[in-house]
Amino acid sequence: MKLNIFSYLFILSSLFCHSQNSQYSSSNIPDSLKQNANAVIRLRKLDITISSQKLMTIKSIQVTTVLNELGLRSLDLAESYDRNRKINKIEATAYDAFGKELKTYKRKDFRDISVADGFSVFNDNRAIYLDYTPITYPFTFVFETEIVTTNTAFIPPWSPLSGYLVSTQNTSLTITYKSELVLKKKESNFSTKFPVEKKETESTISYSASNLVAKKREELSPSFVEVFPIVYFAIENFELENVQGKASNWADFGKWYYHSLLADTEEIPEATQLKIKELVGSEKNPVEIAKIIYKYVQERTRYVSVQVGIGGWKPMLAKDVDRLGYGDCKALTNYTRCLLKTVGVPSYYTVVYADSDETKDLQSDFASIDGNHIILALPSEKDLIWLECTSQIKPFGFQGDFTDDRNVLLVKPEGGEIIKTKTFTEKDSFQSTVGGYQITENGDLIGKVKIVSNGLLYDRTYGKERMSKEDQIKNYKDEFSNINNLILKKINFNNNQNIIQFTEELELEAQGYAQNSGGKFLFAINAFDQSAYVPKKYKTREFPFEIERGYSTEEDIKITLPEGYIIEAKPSGTELETEFGYYKIEFNAISTNKIQCKRKLIIKKGFYDKSKYESYRKFKETIAKTDNSKAVITKV
Repeated sequence: MKLNIFSYLFILSSLFCHSQNSQYSSSNIPDSLKQNANAVIRLRKLDITISSQKLMTIKSIQVTTVLNELGLRSLDLAESYDRNRKINKIEATAYDAFGKELKTYKRKDFRDISVADGFSVFNDNRAIYLDYTPITYPFTFVFETEIVTTNTAFIPPWSPLSGYLVSTQNTSLTITYKSELVLKKKESNFSTKFPVEKKETESTISYSASNLVAKKREELSPSFVEVFPIVYFAIENFELENVQGKASNWADFGKWYYHSLLADTEEIPEATQLKIKELVGSEKNPVEIAKIIYKYVQERTRYVSVQVGIGGWKPMLAKDVDRLGYGDCKALTNYTRCLLKTVGVPSYYTVVYADSDETKDLQSDFASIDGNHIILALPSEKDLIWLECTSQIKPFGFQGDFTDDRNVLLVKPEGGEIIKTKTFTEKDSFQSTVGGYQITENGDLIGKVKIVSNGLLYDRTYGKERMSKEDQIKNYKDEFSNINNLILKKINFNNNQNIIQFTEELELEAQGYAQNSGGKFLFAINAFDQSAYVPKKYKTREFPFEIERGYSTEEDIKITLPEGYIIEAKPSGTELETEFGYYKIEFNAISTNKIQCKRKLIIKKGFYDKSKYESYRKFKETIAKTDNSKAVITKV
């Protein structure tokens, strides 16, 4: 049978229309889900079956439409595996904007790599991933996996949203389990703002959500898990790397942790015991004894990582650390604990979620395998002293912003205990700047300044002494970015680890700091401690905001004018007191040719409602403008 030209065109048109109406065509995505989105999760379906205490199957299918290049980060085409985590199925299919299939990828198309972190001595973790480079946008990927694991201690949490700037069209999670395993759950941040449907029976639980629009990240927003809905899961009867456990609360969990993972690691060679006792001598104060042992560990060991099987959770034997002179955070912390134990000083192996950029708590009301780091807690008369045993340079008893102000788990033989690490107040994190500078007849700056830092400001400065000269100069040019043509003539440091205080003494110069305008000089009086950061302005803000850490600074700088010049104009200064902090700056003429700049700034830690954001932004804006206030001097 012959086809005329009209029939032929009709068939082509029908095929094209059918392709456009495919379930994976990007045209099927509602416009509301494309707003603010770099990617859209069309479908994310997670089915978890916990068949027994030592067997869990995780089946996943995710359909992601990537709208632009920034959306590629939402395309996670990888799965990890090890000897207790097997990948039974992994495949992916790519579709173009019209839903037309481009290519199907089987396991043989994925790359198999080690996920060694570059510093682990032992690491058996591997991953397979698909390295996909798109030709055009948008495109859609269907990614399916099936994982079988004996590690039932880790059940993935579930959130209906996967991140900022990503919309969710349909998502669901179903967990099927044996009731005798006792499934625990904790729901956080559930609200009508993000509607989630929940169904539960004696042996299943499921959550689902649909049509959740992408959210933009706002400055100073709290962490994702503090804002968006998330559900955490754990079973009371679990298995971790072939070690069975049972825990309904943190006390039970800590007891299991100690007796299953720590108790058989404590042996210290007799020769080392004698050496430690000799070092301690007649000292009776537990804190002073701990200082001696902490220094001993710093001088004799170095940090390496061990991530093989139970070695990812159980520390190396203390006698092996003693023999080899290295270990990871688990091993070095446990080794220090065992050395202290040999001389009768108690301390506690402590599980923490460590991160400098944001604090993440272990949840006080939900016991589960969690955390990514181990530190040591040393009881004292006043409080617990926290020891970072992986560092060869950190002062005794100083933890810094890597583990401050968060819930941690103390592991004790009698049981676990959730406690909070040190919170540095704005008074603890204090920096003083004292010095002066002169303006030459050419408008150049010649000055000396002494900066003394404490608390978390010590943590952010003491690393300078270990920098190369080149990096030190680069650092100061960034720090004093308001001073053009900066030259560092002399740099001296004093790192007092006994009182945990870092002092910087600088001599510096800068050509043309004061701008010459018709024989008059114009310059910013506050040269050394300007706060230029102003948070972004939002017409309508959606989320609360957080100031994670407070601090305070004081400055006293005297400025000498060139001979024959007088002050023609200077700013009057400002004082502000708000719930976010305090700011005061004064510009005092102390003689005809000298100006004193006195400044005090306090920023308070806090979690604030979105309605207060603009007030905080204006507070910071006023500080930035006033800090850059300029004086005019003229020749007599």
